[in-house]
Amino acid sequence: MNRYPTEQELEKIEKWPHNDFRGLMDFIYDIWEFADWGWSEKKLKDAIKYDISTVGWSGNEDIIRALEKNPLFWTMCWVQSRRGGHYIFHVR
Repeated sequence: MNRYPTEQELEKIEKWPHNDFRGLMDFIYDIWEFADWGWSEKKLKDAIKYDISTVGWSGNEDIIRALEKNPLFWTMCWVQSRRGGHYIFHVR
């Protein structure tokens, strides 16, 4: 079902509080299209590594743009972006 995130969901991502970034990633997983293919999590010593891909889906790219507008999340959790819509985040 190719579902796009709502404006309310995107705004919620932009304003998500800095003390619950794991909750934010759980929220995003629930609205992420193709999570079964483009989403993996790995427990690290002091964080969870999220390796996610937009799979070219514009709704997922909208979610990434909303994350970029959450300055604390992006500063504290973003690790890497690669061509093709691949992102790595470490959430402590």
